[in-house]
Amino acid sequence: MATSRVLGLMSSISICLALVVVLPSCFAQRLEGEWQWQLQGQNPWRFGGRQHGRYRYRHQQFREECDIWSLTAAEPSRRIESEAGVTEYWDPTQQQFRCAGVVVLRHVIEPKGLLLPTYANAPHVTYIVQGRGLFQVAIPGCPQTFQSETRIEKGSERRFRDEHQRIKRFREGDVLALPAGVAKWCYNDGDSRAIAITVFDTSNFQNQLDESLRLFLLAGSRQMQEIRGERWEGVRHLEEGRNIFSSFDQELLAEALGVNIETVNRLQGQNDQRGNIVFVKRDLQFLSPEFQEEEIRREELEREARRRGRDNGLEETFCSMKLRHNINNPAETDIFNPRGGRITALNSNKLPILQFLQLSANKVNLYEHATVGPFWTVNAHSICYVTRGRGRIQIVRDNGKLILDQEVQEGQLFVVPQNFVVIKKASREGLEYIAFKTSDNAVVSHLAGRTSALRSLPAEVLANSYLISRETALRLKQSRRSVAIFGPHSISRREEERERAAAVRDE
Repeated sequence: MATSRVLGLMSSISICLALVVVLPSCFAQRLEGEWQWQLQGQNPWRFGGRQHGRYRYRHQQFREECDIWSLTAAEPSRRIESEAGVTEYWDPTQQQFRCAGVVVLRHVIEPKGLLLPTYANAPHVTYIVQGRGLFQVAIPGCPQTFQSETRIEKGSERRFRDEHQRIKRFREGDVLALPAGVAKWCYNDGDSRAIAITVFDTSNFQNQLDESLRLFLLAGSRQMQEIRGERWEGVRHLEEGRNIFSSFDQELLAEALGVNIETVNRLQGQNDQRGNIVFVKRDLQFLSPEFQEEEIRREELEREARRRGRDNGLEETFCSMKLRHNINNPAETDIFNPRGGRITALNSNKLPILQFLQLSANKVNLYEHATVGPFWTVNAHSICYVTRGRGRIQIVRDNGKLILDQEVQEGQLFVVPQNFVVIKKASREGLEYIAFKTSDNAVVSHLAGRTSALRSLPAEVLANSYLISRETALRLKQSRRSVAIFGPHSISRREEERERAAAVRDE
């Protein structure tokens, strides 16, 4: 009996020791499997899930760039003229852009204009202000699923197979979300100019260079011109440049690509002065299914999946991931006031790739004399571009100082730093703008309306904080019953008399 007990005890001890040895090893292997791709780059296109905590952080901005005492709504100050369009840059050395850690540019592409393939060192979000066309994102490691054969007869018939990745369509109101280091091009196949505003998040973790924007041209060139004679310090790499093939040894490049020297001369573009937006002599020809039918079918499937709660954001890879979402669709409005306007938020819940980029956007349409705010964004900077109309903007910093009080108009851009309080009021013609956010799920705290921070506080706290009566405090909490957007506010004579009486009592 004693012997069997001893053997049983020894067996239990052996099992425990085995578990002690094996479990940490298994756990370590699991951790290694989860994090190895980050260290060795084995699977950079997967995203989602809390285990990838690295995605949730930006480069910290604990510097003096955000100690801002004056802001102004800005317009582009440099431009690159090309054969079929213009690229305009906002001055990246301005304090407001250095604080937000972003660089902003605007493309204007003429009909039949092709923006040549380019990639950047930072993730970016593009909003299509006007126009329509085609675009492609060439993602490394993804298959060329579209294939066709072309016959070329020169003495004897030869067959060449063209293979490429999917080509997609863009239109006004689309937001395109793109990671760093991925080549893209776009083509204007419409009858009018295509205009696109792009915000590059150079302080994002995906950029492991310095916080300057670096655009790598696969084709074309750039030569920047001043608009207002302003000098930019430390950004010469943006002012001029040729494509990435231009300086390689010709024989070495010909051997690497398997082509002749004449083709290499064309690739290097030594005498090509067209810039980085060029005219296409004939319409682009490539293999693709019917765009409109494909897009409609895809959007219907996505809406059905969201309705049933079947979000596959944790399982998608970049090869099949949606990169485009139209933010002008009234059916997706998040906040609506029939007298004030509407707000549509685009975050990682609607477009999962934004979780990887740590970016998002809001589209705001304010009707005549409507107001949004005052409010602050809890966890992000806001880069606001006016798409239509005019309006008055006021921004207050942490010490209560007013740092911006300006009427803005179409084409201007301004930054609202994190936690700074802003109020926006549309003019008679209304105000529309797109706000790019440096978080995939930006949180807003309002100071007016049904969800305001003041409404959350007890009336007694407000009364003692502002030296007002309890009645005035209750009126302060409940005077605005809408959310975020408010139509023109008219106070009746009776209400005005009541407010004056309350003010007398407060004195």
